[in-house]
Amino acid sequence: MASAPAINIGISDENRARIADGLSRLLADSYTLYLKTHNFHWNVTGPMFNTLHAMFMAQYNELFTAVDEVAERIRALGFFAPGSYSQFAKLATVAEETGVPKAQDMIRQLVEGHETVARTARSIFPLVEEAGDEPTADLLTQRMQVHEKTAWMLRSLLE
Repeated sequence: MASAPAINIGISDENRARIADGLSRLLADSYTLYLKTHNFHWNVTGPMFNTLHAMFMAQYNELFTAVDEVAERIRALGFFAPGSYSQFAKLATVAEETGVPKAQDMIRQLVEGHETVARTARSIFPLVEEAGDEPTADLLTQRMQVHEKTAWMLRSLLE
């Protein structure tokens, strides 16, 4: 049985590996934020329950789709995507929450989480631009836009 042909998309093996490593960190941060947001959706209480319950649901659904897009880009670059809690724990910089904070603290944590994911995406950008990896650049731009806008909307609830 013949092996699959080598990947020849105009990006060196070394750059593909470095980009995949960065995207693995983005995937881990995004998945950790997804899990935190889903947790807060389930457990939020207080006078803003309806608003936050619905808002958190929209956010975790968006994140669920995003993690798939990031993982599939890693695969398109020729690498396996991390997919376990232990791998995500090693790669993620988004802080995990094991308790049930008050609603305002949930909002603060999610602002911080979205800003963290935006920073992770931004940190990969110079390598992606240098490698001429426009599909990953497009993905990163889209992710930064979503996370920055979501952080702004959540931050507005704290005024």
